[in-house]
Amino acid sequence: MELIDLFEMQKRLDKYIEENNRVERDVFREKLLALTVELAELANETRCFKFWSRKGPSPKPVLIEEYVDSIHFLLSLGILKGMEDLHEWPEGEEAEEAGDLTGLFIQTQREILNFGDRQDRASYKAVWVHYRAIAEALGFTAEDVVTAYREKNEENYARQQRGY
Repeated sequence: MELIDLFEMQKRLDKYIEENNRVERDVFREKLLALTVELAELANETRCFKFWSRKGPSPKPVLIEEYVDSIHFLLSLGILKGMEDLHEWPEGEEAEEAGDLTGLFIQTQREILNFGDRQDRASYKAVWVHYRAIAEALGFTAEDVVTAYREKNEENYARQQRGY
């Protein structure tokens, strides 16, 4: 999946939000925390770790919306660190070591925090590799992700206009 259009859309949204809210400081840490929170919200909706409950995961539209909430922040972090030249969604075998979906969420959380510490291209790509593995585990295609991202991007503009 090509990421060029998503980076461009995110760059415009970030600029709009920053101008609309008069943000004049580095918000890397806030966006990093937002990414970890969004990942946790997605995990919560999958219910993959809730061994004590018989209730199944949320419907696919809920899951993909939570998923692309993360993608917004992942793109935004890459933009802040000058990595928007990552044109293709990276593939890798690292995520296969995580095992089940619960393990994948834990490992993805580690990769996000590692990127927060290192802030380099290799750690940024590793986060993308793990997000790809999550998408595949949840049955999302690249087209699903792009479509949901575009819809949520529009909603994020509308929220800003409403004073969200």
